Amino acid sequence: MAISYVWTVSNLDRRTSDGYVKVAHWTCTGADGDITSSVYATVSFEDGTPNIPYDQVTQENVLDWIWANGVDKDAVEASIAARIEALKNPVEASGLPWNETKEPMPEIADCPPMFK
Repeated sequence: MAISYVWTVSNLDRRTSDGYVKVAHWTCTGADGDITSSVYATVSFEDGTPNIPYDQVTQENVLDWIWANGVDKDAVEASIAARIEALKNPVEASGLPWNETKEPMPEIADCPPMFK
């Protein structure tokens, strides 16, 4: 199954004096069936860039700014893909060999009185 990626902008920090965006908070989530992985980060912008007032900004604008200001879209998605692959095919595990077969928990009625 192919991994699908969703890029979202979760918040914007802006100057109240002129409404220009200073920081974008973003998340990229990859999903392969029911296995998911995400990256969250922020990117800051220099004064005067971007130059669209807050009330006119779209999520597409912000994502373009993010990718134009040092966030490598392909590298982020590759990182998520590697994590999903590791979750699908783990190379390490933990546990106790004597607990590998799970026995059902006893009913409360079957427990000694001190555990009721």
